[in-house]
Order: sequence, then C-alpha cells, then structure tokens
Amino acid sequence: VARRMVAFLVLLYSVYVGALLVGGLGLWLGLFPGPAPWSLTLLPAGLSALAIVVALAAAALPNDLGRRGHGRILDTAGKGLSTVAVGTRDALRTLREKPLLSSVGALVWWGFDIAVLWASFKAFGTPPHLAVIVLAYFVGTLGNLLPLPGGVGGVDGGIIAVLLGFGVGGGIAVLAVLTHRVFAFWLPTVPGGIAYLQLRRTVGRWERDEAPQPAPAHA
Repeated sequence: VARRMVAFLVLLYSVYVGALLVGGLGLWLGLFPGPAPWSLTLLPAGLSALAIVVALAAAALPNDLGRRGHGRILDTAGKGLSTVAVGTRDALRTLREKPLLSSVGALVWWGFDIAVLWASFKAFGTPPHLAVIVLAYFVGTLGNLLPLPGGVGGVDGGIIAVLLGFGVGGGIAVLAVLTHRVFAFWLPTVPGGIAYLQLRRTVGRWERDEAPQPAPAHA
C-alpha cells in the first residue's frame, strides 16, 4: 500500500514540479508573457529541478536498506527509504510504459483546479497572464506547509501573496482567490462530510454483521 501511495504521489506531483520548472523558466526567459521577478520564477524553478534530482536519486536506492542489521532505528528508516525507492521506480515505469494513461489524471486534477482560479478572475475583471496564474497557484499552494490549524488559510494567503508579487491588483486577487477556494475547497466539504457520516454508519453495520453471535442457550 505504501509503495502504491508513493507511486501515486510521484505521478501527481510530477506535474506540480514540472509546471514550476517550465513556468518559472519560461517567464524568466521571456518565453511566456508576464512579469518575471526572480524570487517567484527562477527560485521556484531551481527548487523544482532539485526536487526532480532528489526523486531520481531516491529511485536508485536499493530495496534491502531495512534488512542490513544496523539496528532497529536505522533498519526502520532504511525500510522507509526502500519503500520510497520502489514506489518511485514504479511511477517511472508507469510513465514509461503508459505515458498518456498515467499522466492524464494528474493533468486533469491540476488543470481543472487552475481553470477554476482563472474563471474566478474572469468573473471580477481581466485575468492576469495564464503563466502568472499557473505559477501563482503552484507556488502559493506551498502555503499548505505552514503550521496552521488544519492548514486553513495557508493556501489562500499564499496564492494571494504570490499574485501581489507578480503585480496583480490586491482587490481582484483577494476576490478571485477566495472565490476559487469556495468552489475548490469549501464547497466539496459539505457532500464530503455527509458521505463520511454515511460511511461511518455503513462500517458500523458491517461490524455488527460480522460480530460473533452468542451461542444458543441449552435447556
């Protein structure tokens, strides 16, 4: 399960780091229209390139790091690193053997979410250049890493801050990002919460059905 989860995350976030690399370099080099402050273009592109190198290096790790008898702590850490290595290799093999099938889901995931942000800008005025929206979205999403309760507000503030750094007006940036978050984050929590409660009831019914029945009393 852990290896498959690693492979899934590698496939999903390969689009993330790829967009930061291409978008950052494209804006910095003038290939895409829009402002290009180095801290919001060249720096994210460099970090993305580093992340790609680290992922490829992880794929080269052996499978038996957790079975070398170096002690419980080191073997546990080694097992985790081996799991990451195998999962990364699985993702790379899937990309090589089924490039379209393995990438279309991640592209749709990120692409439609960014499209909601673009539409939110369109609802209140003129959207900034597409490359700026894409880069602001991905760089701002790093706000998830901030130690906020439940991560609430980190992405919103992160995307708004990056947009301001690109010279987007504060009013439309706040309106567009908050509207985007309503549709992309807050709105799905309502049916998601209902589904969670329904699932809890379903699991409870399964547990009751599978519980051992008491033996019948003998007269």
